[in-house]
Amino acid sequence: MKGFARREFQLVLLRRMADYQPGLVEDAMRELGASRTEMREANARWQRILRSRTFPRGRRRYEVVLGPPAAVAQRRLGDVACDVARWPPLPLWPGLGFEIMMAPDGTVMHEWLVRADGVPAPRLETVDDLVPWSCVVGDVDACFGTVAHQDGDVPSRWHATLTTPDGTYAAHFVWGLLQTVVSI
Repeated sequence: MKGFARREFQLVLLRRMADYQPGLVEDAMRELGASRTEMREANARWQRILRSRTFPRGRRRYEVVLGPPAAVAQRRLGDVACDVARWPPLPLWPGLGFEIMMAPDGTVMHEWLVRADGVPAPRLETVDDLVPWSCVVGDVDACFGTVAHQDGDVPSRWHATLTTPDGTYAAHFVWGLLQTVVSI
């Protein structure tokens, strides 16, 4: 693998999703023309990039891989103003872009897939509408209102607890994309 670009970045995202949705990941790898070995190699290389002292940090790291962001804005978290950079949709997820949130010092605090500007959210009326890879964290927030968020066990994972008239459920996300929903 010579360069590290959008295709390889998508393989990195898929690597963690394989823990929840191996069938969907296999289909996506076929779409990219990639093998499991290539996915593992891309992930290993990304991990080396993350730990490298010479590879750019912060937003610049993602610009090297994904190109310039489509949009940069500020978002307030309490008293702190954070920069948010968003890239255009990735080929595997045409309605979703990749977003990073940076602390005032430029450190990346959070990264995930988000609904692209102008792309309508899916219609989510009941928990049955929450099917794997159909929505992102923001879509669930917008449709279910009473959502409690929790960090996952690794940085790429996120959990949300939602309560509906039918019960309480845990929605599990990887890189912001829904993977599973279970009754709790």
